Amino acid sequence: MAEEQRATIRHRVLKGGHVVVNDGFSTFDCTIRNLSDSGARLRVASVIGIPDHFQLMLDDGQSFECQVAWRQETELGVQFRPAE
Repeated sequence: MAEEQRATIRHRVLKGGHVVVNDGFSTFDCTIRNLSDSGARLRVASVIGIPDHFQLMLDDGQSFECQVAWRQETELGVQFRPAE
């Protein structure tokens, strides 16, 4: 079994959200599959068109500036960044 390499523990969740790009003019629906203080794993219909940096808006009102750490066909791993 691989050793955990994250700085903070991610908790399994099932939350709705939106990847927000182009100053809010474009959004992609997503499901947050796990979440920590420093990042998240997102499930999307497709990663095509999603840039390396974007805003993540959760349905509960939380918002995060994100940087993509990894991407697969329908999933993204993101790190939260300080707001610019």
